[in-house]
Amino acid sequence: MTTTPDLSAFPITRKWPAAHPDRLQLYSLPTPNGVKASIMLEECGLPYEVHRVDFGANDQTSPEFLSLNPNNKIPAILDPNGPDGQPLALFESGAILVYLADKTGQFMPKDAAGRYHALQWLMFQMGGIGPMFGQLGFFHKFAGKDYEDKRPRDRYVAESKRLLGVLDKHLAGKDWVLGSDYSIADIAIFPWVRNLVGFYEARELVGFGDFAQVQRVLDAFVARPAVARGLNIPPAPAK
Repeated sequence: MTTTPDLSAFPITRKWPAAHPDRLQLYSLPTPNGVKASIMLEECGLPYEVHRVDFGANDQTSPEFLSLNPNNKIPAILDPNGPDGQPLALFESGAILVYLADKTGQFMPKDAAGRYHALQWLMFQMGGIGPMFGQLGFFHKFAGKDYEDKRPRDRYVAESKRLLGVLDKHLAGKDWVLGSDYSIADIAIFPWVRNLVGFYEARELVGFGDFAQVQRVLDAFVARPAVARGLNIPPAPAK
């Protein structure tokens, strides 16, 4: 006989009650960082329940959300079946990817050297692509676009182009970032590339046409059925 996990000790469940407390709980939005978690969950086939964190309502600064992620960012997860059978609350998209890869034995190389290669490209995204592309988006599409001084924007454009060049050179002759095997490195990197040329509307600004290898792998990434599903999780609320 199995017992239903008791998640009542976690304040986040008071604001977002778990209809299925035996499933992994995902608190997120379909942003480049948010979809890393949903794509990974879809790829792994783990049962999960998704909860929309409404930034318009400042859900991310609510006491309940901060009890799980004091950094008030998405995504975050609560796994009722964590290590040693105990619930695990976790934030930071990179940490979530590593955790889910270890939990399921998927999308992470089994050998030590391969694992560290995956981690280095995950860090490349976390420390470079994410922050630089995000700042470019601010200065190109959002409030920063109205600044008369274009030097901040141009700095992030130049660094984004440099990072794309690093990635493009690395991908030559490879199916995916790690070679023939799809991994968490791809799940981390390509939502940000997609966002840069799509939502941020920076394709021409960064000269994306010069990065044919990045475009090739991006196309392969978005063609994956699990990616297509994960990119729209959680779905937009009904109007």
